[in-house]
Amino acid sequence: MKNTPNPSRRKFLKQNSMAGLATVMSTGITLPSSALLNKAPKDEKPKPVLSIKPRYHRWYVDPGVEWLETNTGYATLDWALPISQTAFVLVDVWQRHYLKDTEARSEPIITNKIVPLMNACRRAGLTIIHAPSPVVAKQFPNWVKLTGNSESPGRSDWPPADFQNHRGQYESYRRPVEPREAELQKIAQHQIHSKAWPLEHEPVVATGEELHLYCRQQGILFLLYAGFNTNACILSRDYGAMQMRKRGYEVILVRDCTTGMESKETQPTLAQTNGAILMLEMFGHYSIVSEEIIAGLPQIV
Repeated sequence: MKNTPNPSRRKFLKQNSMAGLATVMSTGITLPSSALLNKAPKDEKPKPVLSIKPRYHRWYVDPGVEWLETNTGYATLDWALPISQTAFVLVDVWQRHYLKDTEARSEPIITNKIVPLMNACRRAGLTIIHAPSPVVAKQFPNWVKLTGNSESPGRSDWPPADFQNHRGQYESYRRPVEPREAELQKIAQHQIHSKAWPLEHEPVVATGEELHLYCRQQGILFLLYAGFNTNACILSRDYGAMQMRKRGYEVILVRDCTTGMESKETQPTLAQTNGAILMLEMFGHYSIVSEEIIAGLPQIV
């Protein structure tokens, strides 16, 4: 029987170092992430990082604590994100909203939260990606066009097309036409808010596939999300938080840079907005506030 050669010392150290790192991570011990991500040879200048403490909902309870929902809560991590691998994604930052109270909440968020954060990211050299709807994105000369002119994949052949479009024998399942729909169609078309207008070099994406391809092209792994609406486009767009998390990116919602569409029952407490944020935090995403990001950005002189 042929003897299997012993692995080289370098290979052995590499394998066991990775195993040791996995063991430490599984035990919950915090390692200095900045040291891991920013370690460089003595003659090489350390790469700039964004130092933040992203928040998430921890389903677990501490030792000796009863397993109850009321005993779960928030936890934070200590991350150092390489600036070159991080992007600030602005989702549907429109110039208007047909619901007056939603617009009234959005305007000060844009002016007092999104704009200062956007400017700070620009100064630090952090990539800003604008993700409006496909129709709006394609109006910009800096639309990346990474998927050509093709639209996002259509629905499959099941359920049947008539069922999906509520035609024929399925027409009775269609939602009724609202009497004021025509009035809404006369309102000015959506456009990116003038205060969040893309600079010439900033990418504009039309679809989730484009966002993914652009991130792959640029080596981006971490996505900071802001925009509207929290319980709609932020969640469910193909370039939104949930879909990009499914693609494997680390997604962090800037929770003071968003608001949702509320109902009569939820508007007093913003329960839809807060519930959407909590849902993300509960299921694989994180959140943070804009001031923390600004404080954690490298100071560029």
